[in-house]
Amino acid sequence: MPYKNLKKKAAMEMSVGTIVTIVLLVSVLVLGLLLIQNIFSSAKDAVDLTDNQLKDEIQKIFSEEKKLVIYPGTTEIEVERGETSGIGIGVRNRLRGDEEGVFDYSILVDDSDVKENCGVDANEVESWIRGKEGSDIALPIGNEVQIERVLFDIPENAPLCSVKMRVKITVDKSNYATDSFFLTIK
Repeated sequence: MPYKNLKKKAAMEMSVGTIVTIVLLVSVLVLGLLLIQNIFSSAKDAVDLTDNQLKDEIQKIFSEEKKLVIYPGTTEIEVERGETSGIGIGVRNRLRGDEEGVFDYSILVDDSDVKENCGVDANEVESWIRGKEGSDIALPIGNEVQIERVLFDIPENAPLCSVKMRVKITVDKSNYATDSFFLTIK
């Protein structure tokens, strides 16, 4: 009889030990997943970066002949409804001569089907942009980069869709550089 009680006690201790081990392993797995998510999501937009960090990131993307860079260097910027996300625009003066250039920039909807695809017009999409235009930005010729930060404030009721946006840089009202990306609302 004492042998049966000993077996039951041992089985119970083994069960409790197994449950504790499983709980600890699941906790470590969850913490590991959160850490990985934080690592990969930390560099997805320009909102949380300081000006120096943003400038460093944009300098890494610039090649010798580029005039305009958008950070992050992806062709799609994903923003959740009700959230704010941002991009950095980097401009480098590649004009000929030795005088400084006076630059202007604008961000516009470059999607003729935005009304059919998203159910909103281009003016409404552009109203979600903070810092969509800048003017009279003096920039000397050389390797110095001018950084501008642009924020997207997506409302809670925004449609889930993707809109093509264009960044246009002008010098003395003449086209200097242009690039595009997709703003995807999730």
